[in-house]
Amino acid sequence: MNTPASRPSVLFVCVHNAGRSQMGAAFLSHLAKDRIEVRSAGSTPADSVNPAVVEAMKEVGIDISAQTPKVLTTQAVQSSDVVITMGCGDACPVFPGKRYLDWQLEDPAGQGVEAVRPIRDAVEARVRGLLSELGIPASP
Repeated sequence: MNTPASRPSVLFVCVHNAGRSQMGAAFLSHLAKDRIEVRSAGSTPADSVNPAVVEAMKEVGIDISAQTPKVLTTQAVQSSDVVITMGCGDACPVFPGKRYLDWQLEDPAGQGVEAVRPIRDAVEARVRGLLSELGIPASP
């Protein structure tokens, strides 16, 4: 990690489905509060978040409707302590010595919020596990 006084920085990357990386970033921001710097990125810019992802996150009390997906850059990867790829590891720049985690997630069966819910729940469980691994208690 960075120096002890600084916050760890986590970048979620999902090239083909930016909603996954935005869910991961939203859960980590919500559960870690200001103890971690959190970002998400994908391979192409988008004007808004997938409405099904917004609805699924609202069901658990997290509003991501104002988020705008960011474009993945090598600088974003270089400046992060932990890079979490979500089913797109081969498309993410790799730098020696950097910590990468590859979170494989099942593709949804169907479309809409019903398809997003299982992914949302899997992402939340993994984020809680990451917090535990980093020794950071989750906020209630």
